[in-house]
Amino acid sequence: MMYEIRDLRLSFPDMAHKPFLGAPPQIEILKGLSFDIPKGEVLGIVGGSGSGKSTLGRAMLRLLEPSSGTIRFDGIDITHRSEQQLRPLRKRFQMIFQDPMSSLNPRRQVRGLIAGPLRLHGMDNVTERVASALDRVGLPQHFATRYPHELSGGQRQRVGIARALALEPDFILADEIVSGLDVSSQAQVLNLLGQLVNDLGMTLAFISHDLSVVRRLCTQVLVLHHGEIVEHAETDALFNTPRAAYTQELLASIPLPDPYQEWA
Repeated sequence: MMYEIRDLRLSFPDMAHKPFLGAPPQIEILKGLSFDIPKGEVLGIVGGSGSGKSTLGRAMLRLLEPSSGTIRFDGIDITHRSEQQLRPLRKRFQMIFQDPMSSLNPRRQVRGLIAGPLRLHGMDNVTERVASALDRVGLPQHFATRYPHELSGGQRQRVGIARALALEPDFILADEIVSGLDVSSQAQVLNLLGQLVNDLGMTLAFISHDLSVVRRLCTQVLVLHHGEIVEHAETDALFNTPRAAYTQELLASIPLPDPYQEWA
């Protein structure tokens, strides 16, 4: 297994209701989640706003520390490892952010944006790795000297993907990475991700509120509601025979291609 999650819980202090004396009460965001992600699978993580999708993703990468439970990455328990202990593993699991414009330093050229993590992890052949990463995401080599503001939204997202790929990770978390793109750019980025998964044998977790996008890309789907798993199934099974009432509600909210068509 690439990821093994057992009874994962995560709470934040409720500062809005902090008493005059003593510690504030805790708000439980993730409520005892347990699931596996096999190597080479693409897991879609879906749910409404506030369901805990992004919190789960950040906990999996140990950008947030769980309150309790266990997170195993490729057999290694990373639940409570210090940042120093995690550093050798960091290049093996990477994240692609929702808004590439805010995650890319506007003062650095594309080559510097991709090279930064490589140098941070002490990797060699940086120039060659940058060129290879650009090739993999379908960007021409002269884009290496461009700045983020000179790129379209889809191109900026490809730079974000290239930056993650350059480290040759085993696992990538993509958090709402096509939500801000037009339909054409969405399709191109989804096709790229699917091709990369097939070519590189990567494992991917894809967080999205768009079920039509998830159905196109993912091999299995995990549905969250108020920090709990209400359903986890293979993609075809979940879309064809959803078991949970909440999943059925989500599927019913997908816009139909033909407004005059009715669900069977």
